[in-house]
Amino acid sequence: MSLWDRITGTAQSVLETLRSVVGSGEGGAGVAFTIAVIALSAKMAKADGVVTPDEVEAFSQVFTVEPGDEDHVARVFNMARQDVAGYDAYARQIARMFQDRPGVLEDLMDGLFHIARADGVVHEDELAFLHDVATIFGFSDFEFARIRASNTGEAVADPYLVLGVTPDATDQDLKMAYRRAVAENHPDRLIARGVPEEFVTLATEKLAAINTAWEALKQERGIA
Repeated sequence: MSLWDRITGTAQSVLETLRSVVGSGEGGAGVAFTIAVIALSAKMAKADGVVTPDEVEAFSQVFTVEPGDEDHVARVFNMARQDVAGYDAYARQIARMFQDRPGVLEDLMDGLFHIARADGVVHEDELAFLHDVATIFGFSDFEFARIRASNTGEAVADPYLVLGVTPDATDQDLKMAYRRAVAENHPDRLIARGVPEEFVTLATEKLAAINTAWEALKQERGIA
């Protein structure tokens, strides 16, 4: 029996089996990450009360379904998006599975932000959802602010935040932070982390924000 056979069926069994599969980590990190994207993405879309076509399209942009699995994934997504309840349980399970791989957790946050801004604005309820998930994932308020900044076009407003440093950082600190951010968001690094190829597009957008922040700080400080 395939994984998709196991996570589909009656309404109740879909959610229960999802929780079981995510919790046990069956199928390895790739499967766990896939299940997390489906469940959390659906509940992210519901966070502001309405799941829009733009949000469903945003989900499809970061989660390419294999031929033959479309109906299965759609069934799981549609069940999970009925309400927001239970998202924290999924988040805690995933946090435990990837506690030693924060890069994967941040990749997932980037995907959730992509869905949240699909309709052109990140609503307060969506930000509250994202902040709660980030906290469960182990990110500090400062780290969440950095992730938010790089995903919502706030790089120009606070370039220090995008690089994960404070204004009292030295020029050398800035250079090191920039190089680290670029390295962590390089496509090859993402692939090595086992992230689906679709997330490389998000990383490219994030990298653009990082470069924008760096250029702004270089000009501000006169860094060669």
